[in-house]
Amino acid sequence: MRLEGFTPFDEVAAALYGQRRWWLGITLGDMFDKASDLYPGREALVGSGQRYTYADLRRLVDTLAFHFLQQGFRAGDRVLLQLPNWPEFVVSYFALQKAGLVPVLLTVNHSARELSHLAQLTEPRGWILPTGYRNTPDYEPLARQIRGECPTLEHTIFVGPEPRGSGLWFGDLLRPTAPPAEVRETLERARPDPGDVCQLLPSGGTTGLPKCAPRTHNDYLVNVEYKSRAWDVNVTDTCLVTSTVGHNLALLVCVTAPVFHGAKIVLADSTYPEDLCRAIQEERVTCAGFVPTLISRLVSHEHLAEYDLSSLQRVYVGAANSPPDLVRSVEEKLGCRYVNAFGMVEGPCSQTRPEDPLEVRCQTIGRPVCPYDGFRTLDPAGHPTPPGVEGELAARGPGIFTGYFRNPQANQTAFTPDGYFRTGDLAVIEETGRIRITGRIKDIIIRGGENIAARDVEDLISSHPGVEYVAVTGMPDPDLGEQVCAYVTRAGGTVLTAAELIAHLQNLGTAKALLPARIEFVEKIPLTAAGKADKKQLRADIERKLAAEGGAAQR
Repeated sequence: MRLEGFTPFDEVAAALYGQRRWWLGITLGDMFDKASDLYPGREALVGSGQRYTYADLRRLVDTLAFHFLQQGFRAGDRVLLQLPNWPEFVVSYFALQKAGLVPVLLTVNHSARELSHLAQLTEPRGWILPTGYRNTPDYEPLARQIRGECPTLEHTIFVGPEPRGSGLWFGDLLRPTAPPAEVRETLERARPDPGDVCQLLPSGGTTGLPKCAPRTHNDYLVNVEYKSRAWDVNVTDTCLVTSTVGHNLALLVCVTAPVFHGAKIVLADSTYPEDLCRAIQEERVTCAGFVPTLISRLVSHEHLAEYDLSSLQRVYVGAANSPPDLVRSVEEKLGCRYVNAFGMVEGPCSQTRPEDPLEVRCQTIGRPVCPYDGFRTLDPAGHPTPPGVEGELAARGPGIFTGYFRNPQANQTAFTPDGYFRTGDLAVIEETGRIRITGRIKDIIIRGGENIAARDVEDLISSHPGVEYVAVTGMPDPDLGEQVCAYVTRAGGTVLTAAELIAHLQNLGTAKALLPARIEFVEKIPLTAAGKADKKQLRADIERKLAAEGGAAQR
């Protein structure tokens, strides 16, 4: 079923991708069924103190998918999926796929502002969320707010140990109410076409609030298959999920890829190094996905030597830059191979291979994972640059999306006339085909693997009446990679403190990641010849100050 707001693939290209079998012609639900048919007795998922075989998962997934349809959901309906690293996420994700519904992937860190925006953009009919989690013990007030702002939202499904709130309880939807034959027949009728949109993935960028990248079963499975093969995931693996499962890194690398191969998933609902070490030791984890911040914390853990981590063979690290010293440290201390990776929700994926030389693993993001995706670099006029010459990285092919959901304005600038998606990253493609990321065109800050648009923070800070002008830049941080630093000029005669400005942002419901870690009040912000804030000067200024202070960031 064609989803309104989705840009279809070019018919000639789609025919080629299908003919060459670069598109497998199956759905994510088919992939899940195949794994459970092949390996019913094999352990598939561990998390929250629970263990599930593939047969266990199949029963839960099919029951939940059947109940979605019984609740009146129809093919193509969007459903917000916002859960922590719990087994219920995996069950929900594959149940939505089998019911022909379209999950909108969220994390528990999304703020009310972001949720409201994404709900209005995607017009969901359902929302799967926790009854409570960590600093938010009760999600019911948030659910009421979003329901009031989104008239299409009919069903809120709460996940927790017992019923609570005004919506449906997830536990009730896992109870069988129909014979297995009826469930199978119902799900077979609901099976989507492999060319249908299978999910909407929020994307960061320079526009502030997230855009959504629609992915079809066909093109997303290109990412799943070739990315997993590039770092040798196979049926014998046990894969640890360390980053939040609502992010594409965890979903693509550590959830869908193991299922594609019939491997085992271990969900870690903690980022403490000791908990991750314990999981690796107890489950004999062979591979894991990380962001640089988290793997850096793990290898710096003072009690690292007390754990038996000998089972770990490979770590996939993406979402932000991996410094060469980090690559070496991980390989020396953990005795595993470091996969230096690049990936986007829009589809472009490149990474080193386990067999690559150390220098390649330290200095590049390797080669594109799918040999049938075309990568090139572009000069400012949009013309291809030769090998070895820096340009904007761009890609098209069977694993690359075709346009943002309901956003024709963004699509006009995101693609070249011949259909290459412009990533916004500066890169050099070597004669060998390996890629080095050299910088960013987009004005974003990567904090712990999360993209933060500087403009978004600037817009929020500018809403304070005491602010005359603001420019936001990235500030180096040894733990998170980058933090948000705001340079602010006060309105005439105004007395404004950092604490007051932070309180203002918090009152607006600003997500924690967007709160400046440091605010510099200045008389004047340097400008470029074009009259824009000179971010290079500001970045250099804060780096000098941090160096003088011993690198300590302060608010």
